[in-house]
Amino acid sequence: MQADNGNGKTVIDLLRHGEPVGGRRYRGQQDDALSERGWEQMWQAVGDVNAWQQIVTSPLQRCHAFATALAERHGTPVQAEPRFAEIGFGDWEGKTRTELEALIPGQLGRFYQDPVNNRPPGAEPLDDFVARVRTGFNAVLTAYPGQSVLVVAHAGVIRAILSRVLSMPSPAMYRINVANAGMTRLMTAGEGTINLVSHGSVVPEQ
Repeated sequence: MQADNGNGKTVIDLLRHGEPVGGRRYRGQQDDALSERGWEQMWQAVGDVNAWQQIVTSPLQRCHAFATALAERHGTPVQAEPRFAEIGFGDWEGKTRTELEALIPGQLGRFYQDPVNNRPPGAEPLDDFVARVRTGFNAVLTAYPGQSVLVVAHAGVIRAILSRVLSMPSPAMYRINVANAGMTRLMTAGEGTINLVSHGSVVPEQ
């Protein structure tokens, strides 16, 4: 059992993976590795910080590979959490916005206006995704009370967690921008309350 972080509060830092090989596209559960730039983004995001007592990561390699490397650097325990895998995007996986709009013009706009009823064919239902992420997040809170935990995950996972923390309806989570290698900090505040401390810290684009 790790010692607590000294203030009795649980601190959860949510770190999105860096740029994957192949650049920006609807990746979902397609298991692409980080690009060289993605690795640089991730190392720059954490710097020399060694403040985490536990690392929890998505099993997908664009998160897991960095989380494992960081854990080895600092001797920090690391755990893969399958519930933190990205949402399954079905037929959209591996495609860019341009490719999708060329196939069916307007489908992206319809998705963002109503992501429940305009999902990609074969996509994971939004409510199912949010439920599994929130269950995983609750498990982290239960397992590591009073500790500082780094969660390495995906934009969708971070949005789902924030929608829970901020009591947002699930479809509204797509209004939250989560940049590659962006960091979000949450902290418990007693009586089951969790506060959003900061969001959107990211290495500036070159």
